[in-house]
Amino acid sequence: MMSITLNEADWKILKEKVKRKYNHLTDDDLYYQPGQEQALIEKLAVRIKRKPEYVLFTLKKGLADLSGNRL
Repeated sequence: MMSITLNEADWKILKEKVKRKYNHLTDDDLYYQPGQEQALIEKLAVRIKRKPEYVLFTLKKGLADLSGNRL
């Protein structure tokens, strides 16, 4: 599976976008430790009932335009 690399500053912004799109997610669902991107993707996939590939695509799309409002 392809992966993604997040830094804390980017994740802070991206996390807010993910929260807006999936408002049922909790802070625990969105908890991220640097280097644990795969675990985050797998956890989000279960919580939003989508495949990990979809979650990865969504996160990459959000990272591509951090200043934008859309995810």
